[in-house]
Amino acid sequence: MFDSAHLCGIFQNFLVNAEYIEGLPYGCGHINETYAVRATENGQPVRYILQCMNPTIFQSPERLMDNIARVTAHIRAKLVAEGGDLQRGVLTIVPTRDGKLMYTDDDGNNWRVYVFIEDAVSYQSIENPQDFYAAAKAFGHFQKQLADFDAASLFEVIPNFHNTRARFETFEEVLEEDIKGRAEEVLREIEFIQARKKPMSRLVKMLEEGELPLRVTHNDTKLNNVMIDEKTGEGICIIDLDTVMPGLSLYDFGDSIRFGASTAAEDETDLSLVTMDLNLFEVYVKGFLEEVGASLTEKEIEMLPWGAFTMTLECGMRFLTDYLQGDTYFRIHYPDQNLDRCRTQLKLVADMEEKMGEMEEIVRRVASTLPTT
Repeated sequence: MFDSAHLCGIFQNFLVNAEYIEGLPYGCGHINETYAVRATENGQPVRYILQCMNPTIFQSPERLMDNIARVTAHIRAKLVAEGGDLQRGVLTIVPTRDGKLMYTDDDGNNWRVYVFIEDAVSYQSIENPQDFYAAAKAFGHFQKQLADFDAASLFEVIPNFHNTRARFETFEEVLEEDIKGRAEEVLREIEFIQARKKPMSRLVKMLEEGELPLRVTHNDTKLNNVMIDEKTGEGICIIDLDTVMPGLSLYDFGDSIRFGASTAAEDETDLSLVTMDLNLFEVYVKGFLEEVGASLTEKEIEMLPWGAFTMTLECGMRFLTDYLQGDTYFRIHYPDQNLDRCRTQLKLVADMEEKMGEMEEIVRRVASTLPTT
């Protein structure tokens, strides 16, 4: 945590014509340190987002920022063609005074600044189905805007990020080492994951065999990464683009379902409260496909439920891996939080397995209503 005086010194290195007032912690992210900066410009109040990027996780920050700059420029061009809002429809990077995308301080910390998106909110949980529908349309539109972007040209910020086969290998290595001596207490969770080794890698295999196309993907499509217009209730901007990389459209869809269609918090300890809400699943399918359905292949649409299953299982495995390693990746607020997060994901996986037929039928029904051209 950095104090306001330190933040002021960092902020002055960016190309802003504004007088710093204060910087306060902002948001609920697990990875970076984020602050909302209040300032004045020509006597008017303005705000910016100032972030310190996690150096452990993002080890090639220059290339990460290049990804973001290229993707936001592409979206900005699409907004021009659509007649969209250039101020609020895409993240605006504020360069440093020497024209760079980020600033590195004397301690080696990497900082960046975005223009604050005003009159919009992000939600940590589903307040009502309409919010989830708005998020679905926003993420679908994001995919649509980037459908003609060369995904292979992007830098892979975190190698094998959604390569479930590689994730499983890492999980087994961490399990073998058991550096914190925690494996004995989570044998049931370990066995659950190990029993699903083959199905969790199905999408990776389909990508390798050319059955699914490579896409530009956000890779962290939680509800709180969509800015919702306070007046219209529409999703207006996708934020947190750190993990924009080559991937599968199913990853983005699946992660949204994992987080948004659950009936409980991500770290709920009463697992009887954790299920996958089929009504919310259908709401999201509808909004997502209304925007991007025409840009997806038939196989991508067919495999949407598998995207939800795979991302939920992968995330549960990642939470457990981090727990076994001593909680070094995901920020925690109490000792067993990553274990609680793991257990909710595995409960969701079990529920999805029981509901897979219904999920597939919902996708078929919604897809059948899409325009054919």
